[in-house]
Amino acid sequence: MAKGVVRGLFSGVLAAGVLAAAGHVMARSIEAITRPSKDVTLSFVHPGRIGKILVKSGQHVKAGQTLARQDDREELAKFKLSEAQAASTIKIDAAEDELKQKKTDLLKIAAAARERAATVYELQHAKLSVDIAKLSLQLTQFAHAQQQLQLAADKIQLRHMQINTPISGTVEKVYVHKGESVNALAKVVRVVSINPLWIHVPVPLRLALHLKLDEPVKLKFSDGTVKTGKLVRIAEVADAASETLGVRVQVANNSHRPAGEHVRVTFPAGPNVADAKPRKP
Repeated sequence: MAKGVVRGLFSGVLAAGVLAAAGHVMARSIEAITRPSKDVTLSFVHPGRIGKILVKSGQHVKAGQTLARQDDREELAKFKLSEAQAASTIKIDAAEDELKQKKTDLLKIAAAARERAATVYELQHAKLSVDIAKLSLQLTQFAHAQQQLQLAADKIQLRHMQINTPISGTVEKVYVHKGESVNALAKVVRVVSINPLWIHVPVPLRLALHLKLDEPVKLKFSDGTVKTGKLVRIAEVADAASETLGVRVQVANNSHRPAGEHVRVTFPAGPNVADAKPRKP
């Protein structure tokens, strides 16, 4: 009876060890899905009518390239008016000339007053005219500064009426057509970059504790293709519910495989789970 109990306990321990070992092996190979390394969906800041669509799906674009414009004819006319007003200094020149003339008049009247050829009232009036001319010049300069600010605002408004891609990549989808009216922040164009590809993997915490940045990672794609990627990010906060830590694997994609494939990610073998120790920061 005792031997049976011992045999049963030994079998249980052995089975548990096999399962733990199997679980340990499986934990190193995890299925995930490839994603674009860059993925942006672009919108207009303000509602408006689509004036031009400058790209089409599948087209390669470079960072900074204009993809679409709203109908900006009215805003462009306002900008040109602001530009002309901001460039003109006619009013300032006229105010400066007026001030010079008032100062000259004051000097003449002051000289005449010393010779008793001008009254005190005329002298005071001449001084007041100089003060008013100074204020007039300041107001003109202030108005010109406001015109400069208006020009900057109109320039920003025009910029908001076009969409420039912040990344180089491929146009995945164009959501609108020329002549269509769109609301602010409605989807207009999606641009993605799939070289390199990214794979976000939820790794069991006990395994993740041993991972290091830039480590090679084996990737097996759905068609059997095997590639080597590298670990480029390890999250700082684990998911308490699943006891996993998110990591990001990056792999070159010169063959232009589409994102969205299922791939099996195999991480480098580390120490046994029982010997797991937190990785050093």
